[in-house]
Amino acid sequence: MRIPEQKVEEILHSADIVDMIGQHVQLRKRGKNYVGLCPFHNEKTPSFTVNQDKQIFYCFGCQEGGNIYKFLMNYKKISYVEAIQEVAADLGITIDYEENRSGVLSETEILYEINEEAARFFSNNLLKNAEGERAKIYFDSRKIKIATIRSFGLGYALTKRDALVDYFVAKKIDINKAIELGLIGRSEKGALYDRFYNRLIFPIFSPNGRVIAFAGRVFETSENMAKYLNSPESKVYFKGRILYGLSHSKEEIRKLNSAILVEGYMDLISLHQYGVKNVVAVSGTSLTDDQVQLLSRYTKNVVLLFDADNAGVKASMRSIEILLKQDMNIKIVSLPSGEDPDSFVQKFGKDEFVNQINRAQNFMEFQFSIYEAQGKFADPVTSAETIRELIKPIGLITDELKRSMLIKSLAEKFNLREKLLETETEKILKKIEIDAKRTNTSPNTKAALELIEQDVSKREKELKPVIRVEKELIQFLLDGNPKVIDYIFSQIDLDDFYLLEHHKIAALIYDIYKEENYFNVNSLLSKLEEDNLQKYCLELSIEKYRVSDKWDSKHVVEKDKNSLKHLNDVIKKFKLFPLEQRMKEVLAEMKQTADEKSQLDLMKENTELSKEKKLIEQKYS
Repeated sequence: MRIPEQKVEEILHSADIVDMIGQHVQLRKRGKNYVGLCPFHNEKTPSFTVNQDKQIFYCFGCQEGGNIYKFLMNYKKISYVEAIQEVAADLGITIDYEENRSGVLSETEILYEINEEAARFFSNNLLKNAEGERAKIYFDSRKIKIATIRSFGLGYALTKRDALVDYFVAKKIDINKAIELGLIGRSEKGALYDRFYNRLIFPIFSPNGRVIAFAGRVFETSENMAKYLNSPESKVYFKGRILYGLSHSKEEIRKLNSAILVEGYMDLISLHQYGVKNVVAVSGTSLTDDQVQLLSRYTKNVVLLFDADNAGVKASMRSIEILLKQDMNIKIVSLPSGEDPDSFVQKFGKDEFVNQINRAQNFMEFQFSIYEAQGKFADPVTSAETIRELIKPIGLITDELKRSMLIKSLAEKFNLREKLLETETEKILKKIEIDAKRTNTSPNTKAALELIEQDVSKREKELKPVIRVEKELIQFLLDGNPKVIDYIFSQIDLDDFYLLEHHKIAALIYDIYKEENYFNVNSLLSKLEEDNLQKYCLELSIEKYRVSDKWDSKHVVEKDKNSLKHLNDVIKKFKLFPLEQRMKEVLAEMKQTADEKSQLDLMKENTELSKEKKLIEQKYS
């Protein structure tokens, strides 16, 4: 099923980006824009900007930007089609889907359908195929009930190496897309084979419950075979942005305002079966900023429940820092040695498990107990360094009251002056601030402008002034004012742009405007394939200076950057630059030539250029 492109545009034009983003980000008006703290990176000073006129957002800190669909895709970690559906539902717009036409069945929707088909295949292998009995026996040995198997879509990949290939061929499914999803492989000789075979299958779901990937577990661990085989990242699956089980757990997490974070698939499934449902799993990857950001939509309270072995402790310590950076409230449960959540709840039941959760330590107590067990407080030297290690995560907390209470608690524990610990914390805060500034001014965070700057550096230094002028002209065009666009294109020639990227942007704007007699930034972004040019246009679109509604007034003060006077000044500089360049070349040639006729020709040319320059100056004054 596809969403017609016309419907996609209708939904987009019906939405108010300020209202919709305002449901997730606190915005306040500043001039023509709305600003707030960016939800895509940590910041204390608002750099996240929303422009209601253009229906776009852009963060000057991390360079995320786009329309409301792009915001929802990034913020909620959902697909393009899901974002369209969500906006439509919010506006009360009914989507009439079309069959077998080239609208937006987005390529992602095709990939979803292939994953859904594979999930049915694996499930049927487990529940209906005789060979699947061995998988049922395994799950039974782990005390997993059939109802739970169905709820989580658990399955089985047959031992036959091309069983799924045959199934997809019979169903006329696009094999190349199945290869892209990592379900099918192709050998060097071109033979197709199943990537998942002879494994237990755990489908991985998006927060909205769509199958986006798979994990396959071997029955018995072997040195020659990895315990888990996972789907590769694809257009529908980004490993570091997904929490396993969230689609099953999100309502309970909201209800209890707390999430239990575990390591593995079986840990989560067992806990669910025993009635502990506010659980998510990191599934074989270290906890990421994106995963924490996703979880923070449902709760700010997290209980870490990783294995009690060394790897589990290290994972807990790493996770504490990532969670604190995003202002999460953290507690940690240390299960008895040798136990994991799955084995513990199977042995002792739900009530005892809940008791363990209720006895969870705050992150500082947990870290203290780990360092104490390692003998880090045995002498003054190691004690001092370890106390500094305990202070580091406190410095990540932005809530000053919470930070102050933790410093007080730490001071009492070690019988130290609070002021001393506050000084150490201030050092950490200063380092964090310096690192943030360094990041914000690094080439990576300015990727949108990097290409422009690189290209300028390859040209003569004298071209830089005209690049700045071209940039201002592009800004005027991006504002989308029809009078301004008409005026600019009536005065300039596209071929006069020096920077190829500026020429490309201006030419696209010209084509869109002439074809539709209308232009907005979203139309341009959909036609720009280069990510850095998209970001560059977004940044220029939400700049300090905007074209005034009274742009053609003759009574605008000279310092008003929004005036026709300023636009004329920009056009004048743009048109004068090639003339002035040629005049410099003529003077240089006159000095170098001794031929009288050549000298005379150059003088005539210089006179003509001077006249043309004067006319331009008079016209645009």
